[in-house]
Amino acid sequence: MAVSTEAGQLTDQAAELLDLYQQMAVIRRTEKAANDLFLAGLVKGTTHLAAGQEAVAVGASAALRPDDYVFATYRGHHHAMARGASPEACLAELMSKSTGLCGAKGGSMHLTKADTGMLGSYAIVGSHLPMATGAAWSATLRGTEQVAVAFFGDGATNIGAFHEALNLAAVWRLPVLFVCENNLYMEYTPIGSVTAVANPAADRASAHNLPSEVIDGNDVLVVRDRMSEAVARARAGGGPTVLEARTYRHYGHSRTDPAKYRPEDEVRDWMARDPLTVTREQLSRLGIGDGPLDEADQRADQIIAAAVDAAKAAPGPDLGATYTHVWAEESTTWRT
Repeated sequence: MAVSTEAGQLTDQAAELLDLYQQMAVIRRTEKAANDLFLAGLVKGTTHLAAGQEAVAVGASAALRPDDYVFATYRGHHHAMARGASPEACLAELMSKSTGLCGAKGGSMHLTKADTGMLGSYAIVGSHLPMATGAAWSATLRGTEQVAVAFFGDGATNIGAFHEALNLAAVWRLPVLFVCENNLYMEYTPIGSVTAVANPAADRASAHNLPSEVIDGNDVLVVRDRMSEAVARARAGGGPTVLEARTYRHYGHSRTDPAKYRPEDEVRDWMARDPLTVTREQLSRLGIGDGPLDEADQRADQIIAAAVDAAKAAPGPDLGATYTHVWAEESTTWRT
């Protein structure tokens, strides 16, 4: 359906792309707000920002059903929001507020929204890949045609769980996708300096007899289209796929990292390929001028400004909830 704006009527294609742009703009501003709140002393603990990697989360989510499963890393704010978590809930969680996405129990590295299939962000590198494989096995046993997706960094490809998960998924032809967000660095170390292959995820997929592809992770349409193909294959019983999305984080590894180890020309070249810039250029080629884009940016600004205000004003966590969620049935009594 075409969308109307003050600038006029948009085609279906332009309207869809503009919506993807606004989703990425909201995520980008949420990450900027998280950084500002951290520097102001309002975020406790560290944060790992995904600014620059928005196209992977938004493009992938556009290819998924609402009941599909997503597993992310500690750099997972963008995936939580792409799967329906609000900026306010995410920022409140980072600020340890009762209105936070996890009620202040998770913080930056454990954002989870199970009711939309976002089954968590995980601080232990590579630990969630077998979990995604298990979720896909569950979907197969239940006959639901759900797909599970594990998003992980390039560094996780050197973890044993990566190979264990791929092998079992391949043997059982499970509906699980393995999506590597290759931002070129495992913390502070260039992935290429410690890995024997050029493409750490895609080049290893053949060892498990899995199809793979290296894609432009800064192009939201490329991510959406390649994910759609892999998702359709998985739902039809074709088994897993490994996608390696080349992208780049705009901040350091965490908030204690100024990222001075990255070459200036590398940073400059990747910043020129900012996902928001790429999408604006695509919209321009579709005949969309600055008007609708400016409106989308203004809406994103308003959403984040309201989210920051609400998160700041929210009460702290209820200490009485400390012992809830200890057991699955909500009991708080220790069991032996």
